[in-house]
Amino acid sequence: MTRCIQCTRCVRFATEIAGVQDLGMLGRGSGEEIGTYVEKLMTSELSGNVIDICPVGALTSKPFAFKARNWELKGTESIDVTDAVGSNIRIDSRGPEVMRILPRLNEDINEEWISDKTRFFYDGLKRQRLNDPMIRGADGRFKAVSWRDALAVVAEVIHQVKPDEIIGIAGKLSDAESMMALKDFLNKMGSNNISCEGNGPNPNADLRSGYIMNTSISGLEKADVFLLVGTQPRVEAAMVNARIRKTVRATNAKVGYLGPSADFNYDHEHLGAGPETLTELAEGRHPFCSVLSNAKNPVIIVGAGIFERKDKEVIFSVVETIAKNINAVRPDWNGLNTLLLNAAQAAALDLGLVPESDKSIESAKFLYLMGADDMNLEKLPEDAFVVYQGHHGDRAVYRANVILPSSAFSEKEGTYANTEGCAQTTVPAVPTVGDARDDWKIIRGLSEVAGVRLPYDTLGAIRSRMQTVAPNLLHVDEREPATFSSSSLRPEVKEKMDNAPFEIAVKNFYMTDSISRASKIMAQCSALLSKKS
Repeated sequence: MTRCIQCTRCVRFATEIAGVQDLGMLGRGSGEEIGTYVEKLMTSELSGNVIDICPVGALTSKPFAFKARNWELKGTESIDVTDAVGSNIRIDSRGPEVMRILPRLNEDINEEWISDKTRFFYDGLKRQRLNDPMIRGADGRFKAVSWRDALAVVAEVIHQVKPDEIIGIAGKLSDAESMMALKDFLNKMGSNNISCEGNGPNPNADLRSGYIMNTSISGLEKADVFLLVGTQPRVEAAMVNARIRKTVRATNAKVGYLGPSADFNYDHEHLGAGPETLTELAEGRHPFCSVLSNAKNPVIIVGAGIFERKDKEVIFSVVETIAKNINAVRPDWNGLNTLLLNAAQAAALDLGLVPESDKSIESAKFLYLMGADDMNLEKLPEDAFVVYQGHHGDRAVYRANVILPSSAFSEKEGTYANTEGCAQTTVPAVPTVGDARDDWKIIRGLSEVAGVRLPYDTLGAIRSRMQTVAPNLLHVDEREPATFSSSSLRPEVKEKMDNAPFEIAVKNFYMTDSISRASKIMAQCSALLSKKS
């Protein structure tokens, strides 16, 4: 810290933006310095932003130290895919390697900040990568083969199973173009059983307002009361949480939270842990009801902790009852929101990737996993044929019969829709690894080998196809609001809620996908956090 000029920018950032009291001025006179009051970590998911705000370079990026000079780097404007926020980033690369990731200004989404996972997970892009197509032999070992041979094996097997035994699952990092291609291919094979990894808020995708953040991220600043149901935005969507904290500090907005005990960085009232409290709020019997009813712009946010539950339909019905009681949905304000967890979910629901049945995997004979690593495959029949198409040797690879290597988000152009429904695109910053190909190109090649050739050969052609299904995905950098009114609220569900308490979907903030799990930096952060707790 010999460069430090005691400007206290980092102290003010930690206190005002990150909401942690970890940094301060120590000592007096010539011995004055900035540091932690005791030997400890700066326990914030936004701590890396002090690197950008330090005016003299006293605080620097440890993973990037002495790795490259600024003039050696090529900057590529892209977006983050580690969560559903879609933070705007700049990928700095040198040759085939990503050297660092920096925030890019977007006042509507992430302002000028990014989370630590977004900033530091990039070293996972060069570890545990899949380079060549591979087929599992009779001895259980994988053998590298040509693309022609790998696709021929997949095409042969898929023709041997019944259409209703074919399932496709897109991973949480999949782009819209790839999901469109996978859906079209499986439809041509007679199967309509294709979905996106991770349970969605609704069993159908008819009403777009049912799965996006209707208030918008920037619109949260107009709220005066927040009701968080089964979500801890600090770990599910760090930049949404930063926006909530900003609103609470600026306007003294009230926050009510339903779920297990959690560490928030702003004042909140823990209303309860489960469905009983939600029922009390709907019936007007809870003390927090007076706060909600007096609010001018109330916001309700339902998180991924609810999506995993079997009684989610009942819970959403009760939440909508609360929204109706407090007038949260009206022509000039829509305060009923869903906070998605994964980058691919919004676009997947826009494109209609909805599973036919929750139990369909139990009868599957052919399973196509496009980067889906967090699926529970325990109920998958042992004789099922599994194709894994992805960029990292992660969990699902161990069950695969054929591996098709694909490009990571930093190596391809693709469209993503964030949790508020804003379509954005990634741009290739570095070349693909080994013999990997873009996801949609792999599926296009497979369709030709399988005899059901898809009618597009270029990215422009596949986007024209997307326009017929979800035209909002072509309006890049524009948020497409969902048409919604109080009359669109679903009818009351007569079933009862399960008594089980709500849970938080994210158990480990630093390791949520195949790239972050391959990152040494994220592994170290996770270990330090576990040691602290």
